[in-house]
Amino acid sequence: MKGGEALAAELNRIVYSSGISSPVTSKRGLSARLRYLDSKAGREALRQQGISPRTVRSWMAGKGKAAPTARNLAKIDSAYWTRRRENVVRSGWLGRHLDNNGQGRRMEIHPVDDRAVPTEYRRREISQRTVTLRYVGEDLAKAWAEQDQDGLDEIWDDVLTELDSDYNAYAYVSSVGINA
Repeated sequence: MKGGEALAAELNRIVYSSGISSPVTSKRGLSARLRYLDSKAGREALRQQGISPRTVRSWMAGKGKAAPTARNLAKIDSAYWTRRRENVVRSGWLGRHLDNNGQGRRMEIHPVDDRAVPTEYRRREISQRTVTLRYVGEDLAKAWAEQDQDGLDEIWDDVLTELDSDYNAYAYVSSVGINA
């Protein structure tokens, strides 16, 4: 995949691993999501998923007697993650987390695995590289939030300039991992 796509996938991992870990199908996970969405913006996110405030009130007032269907559980989960994504960007948490007080975060770059390519067409041996992301956290979070692939690609190009001569070898990667 392109480096910018790998950055987006890694930011998704960071945000999704920092949210509510209990599944929406559990009582704990459902009530945590509904509490998280208990705000004007949260209710709007639920409404956009097709769930009315009256329905949510019946689930909350029912104390477990009235439960959402599997389809509604998926809608609640979607509303939660949409809202969570907006909040981590709006609050600036993601950008600050990536900037790490100006120290940046270490990022591993895993090159494309070309072992399945015939030997005569393989590139030279490309190793895993590590680079520190500095001063790009806010821009990276903003591009990710806006799903701006061109912006992510531009940030990836900035990251690759630190690799000097190996620049082209890492235009496409298997994955990246940010120590966050």
